[in-house]
Amino acid sequence: MKSIAISVSKVAAPVLGRRGLAEAEMILGWAAVVGEDLARDTLPIKLAFGKGDRVDGTLHLKVVSAAAPEVRHREPQIIERINGFFGYRAVAHLKLTQGPLPNAAIPSPKPPRPLAAAETTALHDSLDGISDPELKAALERWGQAVLGDQPASRPLAPHRKSR
Repeated sequence: MKSIAISVSKVAAPVLGRRGLAEAEMILGWAAVVGEDLARDTLPIKLAFGKGDRVDGTLHLKVVSAAAPEVRHREPQIIERINGFFGYRAVAHLKLTQGPLPNAAIPSPKPPRPLAAAETTALHDSLDGISDPELKAALERWGQAVLGDQPASRPLAPHRKSR
């Protein structure tokens, strides 16, 4: 049996080569080149060289907008890693295009933790004076979400009724 990486590389190289990325392995192993943290927020688009040159190119990267400042700050390190991958000074500059990455998974919010019995009791007690059932239910859901998002280190303080 052949390694799938060898087969994928052979199939992908001609397609990626047309886009300016002669080294398909760079895209296929992008996480290994720049690290997992940067690979999650970046995607190499194309590598452009001057006419007749194959050195000091510009690597076009698609970058998640929130990560753009960090990518810009780490540009020298990224270029060094890429050039280490190629074995020569292939890249001299990065050109960033901000926006969502294709097929990027949007992380779903972490569900709130279940409330302890004391927290549930305190929450119900704090809502006792509310007569509107819809408002009371909405406030209870909101209270469960807020309390469930906090560590369970201390119980909810009892509600004081205003005069």
